[in-house]
Amino acid sequence: MKTIKDKQILVAADFAGFPLKEAVVEHLKGKGWTVTDIGVRAADEENPEMFHRIGLKVGAKIAEGEFERALVFCGTGMGIHIAASKCPGVFSGVVESVPAALRAITGNGVNVLAMGAFYVAPQMGKEIADAYLSHNLGDTYEWWPNFYEFHKLACDELNAFSYEEFKKNGFKLEHLGEVPLALMDKLD
Repeated sequence: MKTIKDKQILVAADFAGFPLKEAVVEHLKGKGWTVTDIGVRAADEENPEMFHRIGLKVGAKIAEGEFERALVFCGTGMGIHIAASKCPGVFSGVVESVPAALRAITGNGVNVLAMGAFYVAPQMGKEIADAYLSHNLGDTYEWWPNFYEFHKLACDELNAFSYEEFKKNGFKLEHLGEVPLALMDKLD
């Protein structure tokens, strides 16, 4: 598996997300990242693949364990994110800010991060990528007691989820455990 620790990242975009992808890729390469780009590869590419086809390809590479994480781009970030999410084991999220990127990885273990070129400026895209790629699930971005355990349990239950079993069980969720967590004011 190509990992973040080894500075390996998968990227992809449709025609609308291409300009933002290019800015982020240039930035990452300048920081020593090895970037595997599965398209769209040129602004004037003839017959560029549609967002959902690119998203499914990315999702498959994550689901098959080829890459630990990916950055994807389309006009809004939504379409490519939805497509990638169709693949098992893909935790995809759309973000438009650095705090959202931090929460996506530290709290939700997102392995496919989507951005929309219609809403995210190139500099913000670079900062989002840096935040996402420099953190992991449960990192100290959040200070709440049990933050990691709470979110790890959620990720584990989502990974184990089978809709067919859920339906067969009368739409009752199987719990793998419980972790108490409550919103509270940050202590000084």
